[in-house]
Amino acid sequence: MSKIIFSFLIVLFYSSCSSDAVEPNSAPTATETLYFPPLTSTTWETTSIASLGWKQSAVQPLLDFLEVKNSKSFIILVNGRIVMENYINGHDANASWYWASAGKTLTATVTGIAQQENLININTKVSQYLGTGWTSLPLDKENLITNKHLLSMTSGLDDSTDDVDPANLTYKADAGTRWAYHNVYVKLQGVVAQASGQTWTTYFNTKLKDKIGMDGTWFQLGNNSVYSSTSRSMARFGLLMYAKGKWENNTILNENFFNEATNTSQTLNLGYGYLWWLNGKSSYHLPQSQLQFNGSIIPNAPADMYLALGKNDQKIYIIPSKKMVVIRMGEVANPDNPTFALSDFDTVLWQKISALYQ
Repeated sequence: MSKIIFSFLIVLFYSSCSSDAVEPNSAPTATETLYFPPLTSTTWETTSIASLGWKQSAVQPLLDFLEVKNSKSFIILVNGRIVMENYINGHDANASWYWASAGKTLTATVTGIAQQENLININTKVSQYLGTGWTSLPLDKENLITNKHLLSMTSGLDDSTDDVDPANLTYKADAGTRWAYHNVYVKLQGVVAQASGQTWTTYFNTKLKDKIGMDGTWFQLGNNSVYSSTSRSMARFGLLMYAKGKWENNTILNENFFNEATNTSQTLNLGYGYLWWLNGKSSYHLPQSQLQFNGSIIPNAPADMYLALGKNDQKIYIIPSKKMVVIRMGEVANPDNPTFALSDFDTVLWQKISALYQ
């Protein structure tokens, strides 16, 4: 009898150990897996505030703040699923709105795609694609400017005007020695068009827009090439970049370029990648200023966040540590203090967002 009892205890012990061993490797729940919405459907999975353990009591103060700050839409994704999707001040899910400079990140992404297809090299001078005389600089100075300088805002061109006609692209410093927020980045669209033998719109649609199910269109606004789409299309792009350039099992943008784009691209402005803003750095510069500001761009937001920021407070926030993508579209939040990118709206908005999960 004692041998039987002993054998039973041995079996029980190993069964218990085996059960404990497989527990950490059990299959993830639906909300833990990364979700991508279908390309040709309005279907988009959701997850609730309650299922995440977030605070329902913090939702209404956030929505009240968004409404009073002239917002049109607000979306939060966690692991690709919609947690909040709100349309405000007469906007709706089918309405398009402009991205403003948040759309610079679209240009950066498509530039990366063109490089991975061996159509361009970002380290090559711009004049190799656009021809000489695309600026009014002496040839030796113009030839210093590479595609990477346009991606990192270090062209050295005078930033006192947004006009990108050659006559207005004048010398301020050698390329790579001065950071200044400048509309000249738009020349990358011409580089891609020339290298691909297609219009910018055709190449963009084929290589990015259609592959992730976006809607929207490019239009010319003064000297700017501006993108307009529904809020969900902006969220689709944010999700692509959260997934490091992948959509389901398809690589849209290779991870090497993604990593370059979302990390400091030069030593002059630590808070800037390839047309992406970077939180959590020790210092940063802002548009229309040569001042260096110490600390993080948005100190109360997660340090690992990278951002697409546009005029009148168009926002894409991507936060890997929280598995979050956040979208805000709308009018300028503070009409008395309009900005081209960052504003104090970001700080207060993050107080409201972080109240959901803290």
